[in-house]
Amino acid sequence: MIRIIIADDHQMFIDGIRSLLEHEEDIEIIGEALDGEQVLRLVSSMPVDMILMDINMPKLDGLQATQQIKAKYPDTKVLMLTMYNTPEYIVGVADAGADGYILKNTGKHELNEAIRSIMAGLNFYSQEVMRTMLQSEKNKKTKALNDPQLSKREIEVLKLIVQEMTTQEIADALFISNHTVETHRKNLLDKLNARNIAGLVRYAYQNNMLA
Repeated sequence: MIRIIIADDHQMFIDGIRSLLEHEEDIEIIGEALDGEQVLRLVSSMPVDMILMDINMPKLDGLQATQQIKAKYPDTKVLMLTMYNTPEYIVGVADAGADGYILKNTGKHELNEAIRSIMAGLNFYSQEVMRTMLQSEKNKKTKALNDPQLSKREIEVLKLIVQEMTTQEIADALFISNHTVETHRKNLLDKLNARNIAGLVRYAYQNNMLA
């Protein structure tokens, strides 16, 4: 028998989950909680196999409650049920130690699949959550490809340009020729798609390169 606690700050949602699971012969709903502190009290008072946990709850949110539960009762499984589907929340849930993450718009089939997968020792993320994670990684890779790769010398020249140093002053400071300074300046304009020195200065400010 899988002993489950449902934790959510909306009683209507708890009732809905209970109705989805009440006819499952191997599942028993042994408790309900409307906030994170109630969850902790319940887990400390009885054997619990799994908690269906909301993120946004009063007193102690789902992430904080999960961290404490996993620290004290590592064998207790936590499945997050939430309306949030952003990379930040997904990472936060994983860092808190939750065993799964599904959205509140899920159906009975996926909920059952998540519960049984997690009880079998697997992690479970809904298809929508997986798509969000994959898109986030794709966006990171695209951004990395699009970011200009400045050399160490180009960064040095850029910082001196921001300090309003002349070509000769930059050449003297870096022990390079004026021609080399101008070459670096041209490369910076090209790489940063800047039309003039003001564009280079703006880039340096936006990327915290003033030190």
